Amino acid sequence: MATQLGEMTLEDAARQAAGNWRHFPSFCWHRRHDLDDPDQWAVIYTHNRDSTLLDESNAAAIAAVMERFAEGDDPDVVFESHSHWLVGHVDGFSVKVFRNGEITEAFRIYHGIVERLSGYPILSEEDYSRRESEALLDNIADSAWRLKHQYHLPAGWEGEVASWLWGHDQRAVENRDDRGGYPEEGSLVAAFEALGYERVE
Repeated sequence: MATQLGEMTLEDAARQAAGNWRHFPSFCWHRRHDLDDPDQWAVIYTHNRDSTLLDESNAAAIAAVMERFAEGDDPDVVFESHSHWLVGHVDGFSVKVFRNGEITEAFRIYHGIVERLSGYPILSEEDYSRRESEALLDNIADSAWRLKHQYHLPAGWEGEVASWLWGHDQRAVENRDDRGGYPEEGSLVAAFEALGYERVE
């Protein structure tokens, strides 16, 4: 939905988004009972339990921009997390699209964000790159679950191995399915040996 809204004019996007939650299949928005004008609100999902690194990065960037509209007693943005039978949970926010017949500043800002996304998929290169690096280190540790008991590994070995693989076997650390690089055991053994890690006797 976000990409579609980003390809529309602000006015068309606002009309499309307001009350969108009524068209979600198998969905019941309980917060509607707390609102006098629930049809003036849109529910926007940004990520879920199984989201990729890019989805998580963009979700964080969107939340950072929108959080100022979530302040006060009558906010135009409310962050929400809903359970879902397929993906465990879906997260995002509800945004008031119209207030007194006028498009809210919160929705204007959100529309500007999705306009950017319709032209380029990454909101923060720095954040996305950091998440890729962190995922790679986690994946290296996971992939080496058996080897860790066969070598004496120093503190911070994951970073040393990642650096060596980046310089000698880049395919091993390429981002796979947007969940970070996941080197195979053979690549890790090559890195351990090259780095001089001693085997356990």
